[in-house]
Amino acid sequence: MSDSTREFVELSDDVSASPLWNADLAPTTIGQRTWTTWNIAALWIGMSVVITTYTLAGGFIEAGMTWWQAMITILLGNCIVLIPMVLNAHAGTKYGVSFPVLARASFGTKGANIPAILRAIVACGWFGIQTWIGGAAIDALLTALWPGWASIDAMLGGNPLHTWISFLLFWAIQVVIILKGIEGIKHLESLSAPILLLGGLVLLIWAASAAGGLGNVLSGVAVLQKQQGDFWTIFPGALTASVGYWATLSLNIPDFTRYAKSQRSQMMGQALGLPTTMTAFAFIGVAVTSATVIIYGEAIPDPVKLIQKFDSTVVILFAMIVIFAAQLSTNMAANVVSPSNDFSNLNPKKISYVAGGIITAIIGILMMPWQLMSSMGAYIFTWLIGYSGLMGAIGGILICDYFVVRGKHLELAELFNTDGIYSYGGGFNWRAIAALVLAIAPVVPGFLRAASTPGGQVADAGILDTLYIYAWFLTFGIAFLVYLILTKFSPPSQG
Repeated sequence: MSDSTREFVELSDDVSASPLWNADLAPTTIGQRTWTTWNIAALWIGMSVVITTYTLAGGFIEAGMTWWQAMITILLGNCIVLIPMVLNAHAGTKYGVSFPVLARASFGTKGANIPAILRAIVACGWFGIQTWIGGAAIDALLTALWPGWASIDAMLGGNPLHTWISFLLFWAIQVVIILKGIEGIKHLESLSAPILLLGGLVLLIWAASAAGGLGNVLSGVAVLQKQQGDFWTIFPGALTASVGYWATLSLNIPDFTRYAKSQRSQMMGQALGLPTTMTAFAFIGVAVTSATVIIYGEAIPDPVKLIQKFDSTVVILFAMIVIFAAQLSTNMAANVVSPSNDFSNLNPKKISYVAGGIITAIIGILMMPWQLMSSMGAYIFTWLIGYSGLMGAIGGILICDYFVVRGKHLELAELFNTDGIYSYGGGFNWRAIAALVLAIAPVVPGFLRAASTPGGQVADAGILDTLYIYAWFLTFGIAFLVYLILTKFSPPSQG
């Protein structure tokens, strides 16, 4: 047996008759674990190079940060979230299990649906956001190639029908890929990664050249600041938003690492792919947006609108292909795989991975993504920080259970047993549920205030608003400690 297979545990029992089992949720075999360091790194490149990353640092600068403060904040946030990412990935790699199956160990065979559905709802929101942006890219491409495209509105009463057609077209393309399953996503990410890196580099070179050099570009970033603010006042919320950006994936990363060739592959792939790509592409977004002020006399933070400024059809076509690939690769990996598995976990015998993906696509529209992206402030202070509190609490429980309570040991077959050690008597582990509720409670008032404030930034922040700003850190720590204490002083009778 090779060194790489010694760290694997493979399911040897036949549990296919269990109502908790289907072919998509079944642990991967050793033969299925083929993802190399490059495949994992390419996954992160494909997910990180996306328009929402491009605009993230710009939101921090608008609030009053300098460009280098924004870069440090994003880099630090991604290094922090990399820790739970690698830790949660361990179980996926060792046991070949997906996120909802892993959650059965801590929340119970039925209780696992609580964190799974919470994670799925956030993914549906993200799916809608990325689909809306991808539709806008298609809309801009068609308008540039055929000026008569926009005149469809005039023929049909002036409503922005061409925008909706583009949105639904991009949505339909993704549904087709969903039908291809997880292996199709692996190839999509590996093929997209070089294209995305090349596209970002070309855009940066163009901006620096047209604006008189990179130094000239960076010296003019201050013009992007819409307000003056103290760094240490802005930093906590910006850092939490940076962590929250990938807090979702820090939970469901086992959905991917269950296919990894080794623990080294998943750790190195993530370390090489996530913090570096996120920071680099956020920097490109800031630099190019600053350059547009010099070149066009106005800041153009949206790359789709920027590309419409070019006269060359070839340039527009290439740029739109890059944007299309960016939105597609991110959405397929980050916002389809997890909810597909999560919805499947509700009723494994009736809901397959593909059916779960279709449910995700439908809910993504119903969540009205155009409202979630209505303003940069709402995006950062309501959406990113808001759901980070939920994700932090779930992550604290999962990591505490797997590493501290169980010492990285799981009984694989028991995860599919409705009356086994992970059923906790009734399918729910009250300790995990109590820890989740108690961890989230302190940040709920702050979230409600932020959600009801235009732009998400509360002017007269009180103690509850401050707690909310640290949502992910606070809920992670509380959930970890409460779960550990409850498990220690009231251990499961079958545990």
